[in-house]
Amino acid sequence: MLIGGFGLLALGVSCQSYQVRTTESLLSEAGFQARTPSTQAQSAMYSRMTPYQIERNTINGKALYSYADKQKGVAYIGGDKAYQRYRQLAVQQYQMEAAYSNYLEKMDQVWGVNYD
Repeated sequence: MLIGGFGLLALGVSCQSYQVRTTESLLSEAGFQARTPSTQAQSAMYSRMTPYQIERNTINGKALYSYADKQKGVAYIGGDKAYQRYRQLAVQQYQMEAAYSNYLEKMDQVWGVNYD
């Protein structure tokens, strides 16, 4: 039981620095470049992009990933390396969210506190 208590304490300490990162911040951290359409061709391409969804395209034989934030009017553009890094960061974010949710559930069981 003592080991379980230390594990819960360690999770609690790590959750103090827990923060939700948006898709946009994960893309930027992964190396995607935020671009505002500045030409007619870019604006036309941007208007055809599916909002808030990563799309894969092939240009000159290379993969290009794009994500349109229609609210901000920005497109995030990255290659294979940036996309692979984004996927790693997204998995880490998911794991942190799951760990934090489990932590809150355990705290609720221990202390009878409802976080809603």
